[in-house]
Amino acid sequence: MKIVYLAWKNIVDKPLNLLLSILLFALGIGLINFLLLLQAQLKEKFEANLAGIDLVIGAKGSPLQMILCSMYHIDNPTGNLNINEAKAFLNPKHPLIKKAVPLSLGDNYKSYRIVGTNYGILDLYKASIKEGRLWRDDQEVTLGWQVAKEAGLNMGDKFMSSHGLIEDDNLMHDHSSLKVCGILAPTGSVIDQLILTNTATIWNVHDHEADNEIERDTIEASDPLPNANHVGDEHHDHHDDTTQIAEEEHTHDNSNSDLISHGDKQITSILIQYKNKSNFQALNMPRAINENTNMQAASPPFEINKLYSMIGVGTDAIQWIGILIGLVSMLSIFISLYKSMKERKYELALMRVMGGPRSSLFLLVIIEGLILALIGWIIGIALSHGGLEIMARYLKADFRYSFSGLRWLTSEWWLLGISLLLGTIAALIPAIQASNTDINKTLSS
Repeated sequence: MKIVYLAWKNIVDKPLNLLLSILLFALGIGLINFLLLLQAQLKEKFEANLAGIDLVIGAKGSPLQMILCSMYHIDNPTGNLNINEAKAFLNPKHPLIKKAVPLSLGDNYKSYRIVGTNYGILDLYKASIKEGRLWRDDQEVTLGWQVAKEAGLNMGDKFMSSHGLIEDDNLMHDHSSLKVCGILAPTGSVIDQLILTNTATIWNVHDHEADNEIERDTIEASDPLPNANHVGDEHHDHHDDTTQIAEEEHTHDNSNSDLISHGDKQITSILIQYKNKSNFQALNMPRAINENTNMQAASPPFEINKLYSMIGVGTDAIQWIGILIGLVSMLSIFISLYKSMKERKYELALMRVMGGPRSSLFLLVIIEGLILALIGWIIGIALSHGGLEIMARYLKADFRYSFSGLRWLTSEWWLLGISLLLGTIAALIPAIQASNTDINKTLSS
C-alpha cells in the first residue's frame, strides 16, 4: 500500500503536468461511452416498437418516413389512402393477413398524437387498461400512460385537439371536444405516447372543418348522406346491449368490416401481421403492392436496418475520433511520465540506495500510469452519463422518447479494462527506465 500512496503523492505533487493528459483521456472515453449509451437505448426503443409488425402500407413516398410515422410517430405521413383502394388488405378474411390495424393521423394534443384505429393496436403492443375502459363511442379517447402523466389528463376530462402533429393553439378544433374514458397501463413502447380513439372521430373533426368552408343553404332539403359520426350506425344500434362485453373481449372493434363500408373515406396507413411469415405469397406482397398499386408497402425490419446503417456512419466516425483522442492521450501520459522520470532520477537513485529493489521502481511508475488512466475513466464515464442525461431532456421534448443517463452498460467495464491497459502501455517505457536507473552515475552528477 505504501507504493500506491507514494505513486499518488507523485501525481498530486505536480498535477498540472498530467492534467491535460487526464482531460484528453477522459474526453476519449466519454465520447465512446456516450455513443454506446445512446446506441443501446435507441436500439432498445426501435426493437420494442417493432411489435411483430411485418408490413406497413401507406401512400407513395419515402418508405423510411412512412415507417417512422406509422410505427414510431416521429415523422409526418407520406399521405393518405383511399379505403376503396386499400379495402382488400382490411378484409378480415384475407388469406395471408392475420391482423390489419388501420391508422388515421392528423391531430394532436400538446404534441401527443391522436390516432384513429381499432383495438388491434393494443394486441400489437401488449397494452391493457389501467383505469376506466377502452374507447367505444365517437369523441371518446383512451390515453397512453405517458400522455396521462405528462399532459395532466384524468378520467372524464374533456379537451380540444389541434390540427397537425405539432402543438399550435391557432389550429385548435374548437367545435368539438374529446372525452377521456380510459388510461392504459405503461408498456415501455410508443403506445404510451398516443391518444387512441376510433377512426370515425378523426373523420368527424375534419369533415366538420371541411363543412365550415361550404355554404349549405338547402341542407334540410337534401337526402341525408351516410353519417360519418358512427362507423356503421346499424352495427352500433343492433349491438347496444352487448357492446361492453364485446369491448372487453377486443372483438367488435378489431374487425375492419365497418371501415370497408366507408370506401369514400381515407386513412393514413395500415399495420400488417402475416398469418405465415414464410409464405411465398406473403413475401411477395410488398413488391406486388409497390409495382401494381398507387400505394406503398415497406418492411419495418428492413427500413430500420437501413436507418441503423445511416446512423452507423456518423457514430462510427465519432467513435474513431474518440479512439484517436484516447491514443493521443496515451501518448501524452507516456511523455508526461517519461519527463517526470528525468526530473525525478535523483529521487529514484536515493530509493535504490535505501534498499528499494528495481521491481519497486518499475511498479511505482506502472501504478502512476494506472491511477491516471483510472481517473480519466471516471471523469469520462461521468461526462458521458451527465451529457446523455442533459440531452435526454431535449430528446423527450422533441420526440417524446425517454432516454436516461442513469443506465449502466456492461461495456463500461470493458472500457475500464481497456483504459487500464492503455495506462500500463503508456507507463511501460518510463517504468523500465526508472528500474534501470544507474545509481553511481546519477548521484555523482
